[in-house]
Amino acid sequence: MELHSDPDRLLPVDPRTRDIARGLYESVADLPIISPHGHVDPGLLLDDEAFPNPTELLLRYDHYVTRLLHASGIPLNELSIPDRSGGAPTADPRAAWRRFCENWHLFSGTASGYWLRHEFTELFGLTEQPDASNADAIYDRIQEVLERDSFRPRALFDEFGIEFLATTDDPLDDLAPHQALAADPSFTGRVAPTFRPDAYLNPANPAFVGNIERLAAWSGSAVDDYAGYISALEARRAHFVANGAVSADHGVLQPLTYDLDASDAAALFARAVRGELTDAESTVFQGHMLLESARMSVEDGLVMTVHPGVYRNHSGATFDQFGPDTGHDIPVATTYVDALRPLLQRYGNIPDFHLVLFSVDETSYSREIAPLAGFYQSLYIGAPWWFLDAPDAVLRFRAAVTETAGFYRSSGFIDDTRAFLSIPARHDMSRRLDSAFLARLVAEGRIDEPMARKIAHDLVDAQPRKVFKL
Repeated sequence: MELHSDPDRLLPVDPRTRDIARGLYESVADLPIISPHGHVDPGLLLDDEAFPNPTELLLRYDHYVTRLLHASGIPLNELSIPDRSGGAPTADPRAAWRRFCENWHLFSGTASGYWLRHEFTELFGLTEQPDASNADAIYDRIQEVLERDSFRPRALFDEFGIEFLATTDDPLDDLAPHQALAADPSFTGRVAPTFRPDAYLNPANPAFVGNIERLAAWSGSAVDDYAGYISALEARRAHFVANGAVSADHGVLQPLTYDLDASDAAALFARAVRGELTDAESTVFQGHMLLESARMSVEDGLVMTVHPGVYRNHSGATFDQFGPDTGHDIPVATTYVDALRPLLQRYGNIPDFHLVLFSVDETSYSREIAPLAGFYQSLYIGAPWWFLDAPDAVLRFRAAVTETAGFYRSSGFIDDTRAFLSIPARHDMSRRLDSAFLARLVAEGRIDEPMARKIAHDLVDAQPRKVFKL
């Protein structure tokens, strides 16, 4: 079967509205990519080595893909994901690729299928749908492209038109790859670290005590010294700011904030490093630290992004065998109004404090997030994320938030990806969908076309620059 990308994909079916959308899309299609939140390893660009093979690049680390194959009965080790215990053999890359191609039909209608189709046609020039009969031929075609100098990471960074790319980094990372990239005159892009302190703020995290010991050793304070702990986090944030960071990111189950006085927080912290907190007390301390993180952002200027609502490692057996980020993180219902009130009472109307709220719970958009963003000066609506960064969900997002908060209380698109090759596919998808949504408003007489063109441009360029202080 033929494989191709429709030039009018994702645009409205109605001819008149499609014509409007096509014009809007064409006006923004070639604008630079601004990616202020993602998970690409900066070492990829520093080392600038050829990608090893199609499976390593497109399959093994993409849990959007591996989870759906697993759901259809294919063991993860047959997808080239190693068994941590060594109890099951790991398929070689070509064998794993064959399993993927045999099951390509499973991705029809999914966001993963859409992005992969874009990559296959636009980057690798594939013209046939993957299947069992052509798996090896497709593997060889992609491998040949991967070996070209023009397909090295830095060349693609330029070809994709990426102007700004943020990574996600541990607070104690020395950021040497970022420093090396910034000092390299042959690399002209901007790659910034992002401060991600989750495992240093949540006592329920298995790595918490070890991380606090490492942080205390770095700062020279006692492990159970709460004031030293706060000062050390502030100093690490300053290190990130000095190395170009623009944001601090927080992944939490629920966006709870608690306003504790220093003595109560210190008492909880001292017990936390001894592993003595109950689950309820751990939740309170983490909520206090989310509020403290907001206070730090007010002081040092880092944009605060909050990604709540994901139950991590839902399958205990899979986690034990294959580790995290293997496809079994599941969304949960999330509430914001009461949970964030202590934070917003203090900092919600400080103009230079920027708080970007994300959600994987669609019900929260129109009910809570858009009304909050429609009042509080500091609060912006994060782009559809993870399970919601899909064509229909993106359109539902626009419909849910725009009538209450408009377009200019949103963050602009954020790809949030580890998959470097999917960055242009994801941003192109967003530009097409925003053009489609705006075209409908024009066709319905709700806005005029010049205003729609301005909004389309701003969502790609001006809005992420404003929200992330670029």
